[in-house]
Amino acid sequence: MTTTNLDALDKAILAALLADGRQSQVDLAERVPLSPTAIARRIRALEERGVISGYQARINRTSLGLTMMAVVQISLKSQSEDLLAAFEKAAAAAPSITSCHMMSGEDDYIITVLAHDLEDFERIHKEQLSRLPGVARLRSSFVLREVVSRPLPLASLAR
Repeated sequence: MTTTNLDALDKAILAALLADGRQSQVDLAERVPLSPTAIARRIRALEERGVISGYQARINRTSLGLTMMAVVQISLKSQSEDLLAAFEKAAAAAPSITSCHMMSGEDDYIITVLAHDLEDFERIHKEQLSRLPGVARLRSSFVLREVVSRPLPLASLAR
């Protein structure tokens, strides 16, 4: 699905929802020149087409004491399909992993982990990361400061 399948009204609805996903259809209708009923119909169509894949609250992780974010580069012992599938299944089940991306290049995966502190990260490293199937090497870097975090750049809707 590309943005060429979206008209200007769909893009306006998506931009408004990215800015505030809790807006009512009445509020959206004030920003997008459509009736609340037409807004609801378009949102439902965007959901059915898979353009909108879900909704979630953005929670301030530090308010929950998760003050440490680590980016972990992982190399596996091999790239067999069975090992990749086992790794991905285990990574998806690991409660401290917030994202996991298969990569090209030197590392096979890059994951993001949230922890309360260095001691908590050490526990996660021992109990979760080092037990992932097929891990040959783990390299961790700690995020000093988050500069940008957005679900989708608004510019992607302009294309």
